[in-house]
Amino acid sequence: MLLVYASNLADFGEALDTGVDDDTELPDLLARLLVVVVERRLRRSLSSGYVDRREALSRVRGRIDWLETESGMLLSRGRVMCRYQEQTQDTPRNRLVRAALEQMSRHVRDARVASDCRRLAGQLAAVGVAAGKPSPAETSRDQIARHDSDDRLMVTAARLALDLVLPGEASGNSPSTRLQKGEALLRVIFEKAVAGLYRHELHGRDGWRINAQKSLNWQVEHATDGMSNRLPSMAVDIVLQRGSRRIIVDTKFTNALKPRRYGGVGFDSGHIYQLYAYLRSQAGAGDDLADAAEGVLLYPAVDEVMDEAVTIQGHRLRFVTVDLSLPSTELRKALLDVVRDG
Repeated sequence: MLLVYASNLADFGEALDTGVDDDTELPDLLARLLVVVVERRLRRSLSSGYVDRREALSRVRGRIDWLETESGMLLSRGRVMCRYQEQTQDTPRNRLVRAALEQMSRHVRDARVASDCRRLAGQLAAVGVAAGKPSPAETSRDQIARHDSDDRLMVTAARLALDLVLPGEASGNSPSTRLQKGEALLRVIFEKAVAGLYRHELHGRDGWRINAQKSLNWQVEHATDGMSNRLPSMAVDIVLQRGSRRIIVDTKFTNALKPRRYGGVGFDSGHIYQLYAYLRSQAGAGDDLADAAEGVLLYPAVDEVMDEAVTIQGHRLRFVTVDLSLPSTELRKALLDVVRDG
């Protein structure tokens, strides 16, 4: 369920049965998800696009390039230089999917899933889809039409697999341990899933407005020349707003309670300072919503489920944990209750 919301696959309104069991690792799960959506797309013919061609031909096709034809003395050889568009399935979106399938086939533990990835990549190659991940520029030019939901679903799954399982591997980063990679992956999924769930389930309904990764500005006065580039940026995970209520949610994929130096446990002071800065930096500027904004630190439950609150300088701060081992329907309700019940 978290993967579905993290990748915005919930927008497509269908549950994807990927045959998950308790031993399934995240790369395997993502690969199964990719296999499901690609197989679904291949039941129909792959979408195609048009590429520009320039070629000396014995008959006219498209438009004649007279300058090239004359300068190359092609007419004397019974040929003309033509510029035309050719339909092809070798599009950036299809190359992205093939690249995801090939890379996932090398990163999964399940031999059958790896075989499925290789098989589907081979099918794409057979219809002329080239190897290699397209550049960001190529991808940005390949706009997916609103009505083409099948392609959007397939591309979303491919990007999810590449971005979450293989971040930074091509950029020369030092290798991480399997545990570090797993924790980093879970942290990203948790953060994206919570934002995706609130956006999908609440945005535009009953007056809710949801913003993820919203940037905040410091209320700066009398700054010296060297300050402008040295203040840290602020980007909150999620801002939810409804009527006269504004909630800033900051997700933390870690234990909510930390051991204290002289015994006992308590909330992480760094997390509290960060949330406090998000709230107080926006107050006092004539925005009533900012003056009374609430803050939520949201953690996965480790040893216990908790929901504690305190009001500091007019801002209600909550420390909430959610049990990620709950069935999907109960987990969804628990996350929604965090902001609905207050």
